[in-house]
Amino acid sequence: MQLRRESDFEKKYNVFIAELKDEILSGRIREGDFLLPENSLSKKYDISRVSIRKGLAELVEEGYIEKIPGKGNKVIIDSLSSVTTIKLAWFSSSYELNSVKLILEEFEKVHPYIKVELDILPEAEYVNQLINSMEQEKGPDLFMVSDSQFREFAEKGKIDHIEPYQSDNLTEEKSYRQVFEMFSYQGIIHAVPFIFSPVVICYNKSILEKAGVSELNEIEDWEELLYLAKKCTKSAENEHLVEQYGFCFSSSYHRWPVFMLQNNGKLMTSSRSRFTIADKANIEALRFCTDLIYKHHVSPIFTHGSDHLAEDIFKKQKAGMILTTYYYLNEFRGSSIKWDILPVPKKERKATLLIGGGVAINKNSQHKGAAQSLIEFMVSEEAQSIVKRNGCTIPALRKTAENDDLLVEGIHPENYNAFLEVLPYSHTVNDLNLTSRETIVLQNELNLVWANMETPHDACYRIEKTLNRMLAES
Repeated sequence: MQLRRESDFEKKYNVFIAELKDEILSGRIREGDFLLPENSLSKKYDISRVSIRKGLAELVEEGYIEKIPGKGNKVIIDSLSSVTTIKLAWFSSSYELNSVKLILEEFEKVHPYIKVELDILPEAEYVNQLINSMEQEKGPDLFMVSDSQFREFAEKGKIDHIEPYQSDNLTEEKSYRQVFEMFSYQGIIHAVPFIFSPVVICYNKSILEKAGVSELNEIEDWEELLYLAKKCTKSAENEHLVEQYGFCFSSSYHRWPVFMLQNNGKLMTSSRSRFTIADKANIEALRFCTDLIYKHHVSPIFTHGSDHLAEDIFKKQKAGMILTTYYYLNEFRGSSIKWDILPVPKKERKATLLIGGGVAINKNSQHKGAAQSLIEFMVSEEAQSIVKRNGCTIPALRKTAENDDLLVEGIHPENYNAFLEVLPYSHTVNDLNLTSRETIVLQNELNLVWANMETPHDACYRIEKTLNRMLAES
């Protein structure tokens, strides 16, 4: 029992010291301000005034405060001899890592007493790694999270690991409604949006020009997409090979549902009472996708969902058009390819998918103030401008996203602002209304369709029965 009481005291004492340092370093208690009186601090942290005096003496010794007789304890951060280190986790496949490193350099110049340690983790099992480290109290103070990874936290029942936080620098009015929706849970913002991207068409100008299309301002509908894909597809001298495809897309869950949305399709009822995979609109959309591959031979056969395959073929100038995101446009920086982007075509309506990334705070961080200061800087005009100047990914701050002065030749496409046209009819993955587990099942079951071993009609009916059975059992 004695050991437990000592441990409880040490925890309260350490929280007292850590929170005071954090408030001073983050600027919530400013240079020249006075701390709360000793008796108020004693009540707040539930430790004795003797312990409070001991802790304040430590802060005096470390240069955080000075004791002024008769007045109290005054913040004098300029005399600090040490820094507080916070940890920021990011996943390794992010195209924004170089920009983030530049942002952290600038942040540390403005906040010389806060050092940020960038912890780069592999994307595979990223969420599980974060959850495990946070539950072992070894987690980062804040971390990057994609909209899909944010959904994982919620579905695993771990959303309480994230501290709800609303940025002062990035409100919904200063950004875009759809971007904020990706990081809301039960109406509360948990992660602050940092970057985003809709799915768009990227095309090779030279390939289209050689096919007789000198100027491409839009792709109106599926029929025009097919027409252009046919014009740009070239057979090799060997009749069994294709020299160049007109169109290329991945069977990833972030790609093929674009066609379903354009055809007014949906995978699940809004009340989540029943899967609707076998709806006519879904079958037609999947049939259009497979016809591009097997009937019209204008798109290569990919039976798995890597997002990189289309971009790789495009970089080799073996595809006239691809379905991609602003994230992957970073692959073409400095390339000799003449390329640009356009909104996706429509069928029954205009529609596309929207994905994004935000920054979240570990609820158990002892440096929440410092973490909040970093987030505020990351979504400031200065930091968001670094993101835009150094890549194609769209910054979440509207003022920066729409600032054409930040566009750089060789990095950004001529039609970079296509996202403004696309946003009003963009849908997040949340709108598809499937859990991560259901998405995995759907993707795995669709492999027979992508391999041309099952018709879209038969597959959709089979998968709908499977998923509805799972839903009933759960």
